Amino acid sequence: MDLGIAGRKAIVCASSRGLGKACAFALAEAGVEVVINGRDAKTVEATAAEIAKATGAKTHAVVADVATAEGQKALFAACAEPDILVNNNGGPPPRDFRELSRDMIIDGVIANMVVAIELTQKVIDKMAERRFGRIVNITSSSVKAPLPGLDLSSGARAGLTAFFAGVARTVADKNVTINSIQPGAFDTDRLKGILSGAAARTGKSVDEAAAARKATIPAKRFGTPEEFGAACAFLCSAQAGYITGQNLLIDGGTIPTAF
Repeated sequence: MDLGIAGRKAIVCASSRGLGKACAFALAEAGVEVVINGRDAKTVEATAAEIAKATGAKTHAVVADVATAEGQKALFAACAEPDILVNNNGGPPPRDFRELSRDMIIDGVIANMVVAIELTQKVIDKMAERRFGRIVNITSSSVKAPLPGLDLSSGARAGLTAFFAGVARTVADKNVTINSIQPGAFDTDRLKGILSGAAARTGKSVDEAAAARKATIPAKRFGTPEEFGAACAFLCSAQAGYITGQNLLIDGGTIPTAF
């Protein structure tokens, strides 16, 4: 399918690896000029070069922490008026909520809620003026079905989801959409870290922990970053202009709900 976004410009936050990288790759394949972002210069630059070589798209490597004013400034220096914004950031590590300090809680809310709001504030009016804008928030399936140990991540991202549910309706008539994707278990470095932690707690091997997790998923496998990126690219497409304020759950059927 021609997504109708060739020639558009996108900022994809936290896109040097994992699901963010998959989104950037899929957008570049659709002909979008993409800003690649991360905090490790070597990884960011390598990812930008890889995507440019594989797709022929123009890419910009921006080494920055998007939770800081300086980092956000660097993003917009590379792409002043994006047509597409993919909000993404690393989640807090799994931790019993009793161990959370006030500073940890504030940092988690900033990283997984405040940053997306700040970036959206900076782009939404220009998108409305141009009568095209696609904003996608990468959240988590734990927003819908919270997981113990990921309480801070779930809480901050649930707040973000509720915040934008109303905002999305205010710009829909300008062909600006705001949606979220709620990933379940995807084969990423973050999942590997979670599985390693589970293995250490239970005395099992990482492979055994992975097999046990897969057994809870109706699809009996982990998701691939590539299929996640394709879903993100569709939500950014010209054809997705009538989809807004929605949450796309991609979890292999793990959460047993009809709605």
